[in-house]
Amino acid sequence: MRAEHELIAQWIAPGTRVLDLGCGHGDLLAHLRDTRNVFGYGIEIGADQIRSCVEKGVNVIEQDIDGGLRNFDDGSFDTVVMTQALQALHRPNLVIGEMLRVGREAIVTFPNFAHWRPRLHIALKGRMPVSKSLPHQWYDTPNIHLCTFRDFEVLCRDNGWRVLERLVADSNHVQGTLMQTLPNLLGEIAIYRLSRK
Repeated sequence: MRAEHELIAQWIAPGTRVLDLGCGHGDLLAHLRDTRNVFGYGIEIGADQIRSCVEKGVNVIEQDIDGGLRNFDDGSFDTVVMTQALQALHRPNLVIGEMLRVGREAIVTFPNFAHWRPRLHIALKGRMPVSKSLPHQWYDTPNIHLCTFRDFEVLCRDNGWRVLERLVADSNHVQGTLMQTLPNLLGEIAIYRLSRK
């Protein structure tokens, strides 16, 4: 299981209902089911990932989350999770709105494009950075809407979403005091827990 999943799991109460958007191979849902008695569904579009979910006994639905979550009623889940997919969405603001419609809370993670390494890379080399948290070349990246901690918090404020908690981590998902003080400059990975106001 990814280190990011360990951080997310601490925010999910035992026995709750969870929807994982872009669930990948179903590792987070399998972990939550086995350790917290969570009932969950994953949404995924990759055939290999869906097959892996089925092999793990994870409930999975083949669906493109950019199309919204119309097949779910309001308040169907306690928590809706989306890890490292925000930047690949065509309409991230609408998807987060949908997350908070079908769930009481949402957990969203994304790479922080304002981290000092990408800034320095662009300044010194004049090229888009490639790193552990941004591993693709500009021409083959799935990332179409890169953002920063500040960008995301402005989006939340403008849409009336409440930030319940925020974690700031490096690419290994290690947290530090200085990162909490200067998240936009020193944080590589953003992890937010949201609700409606």
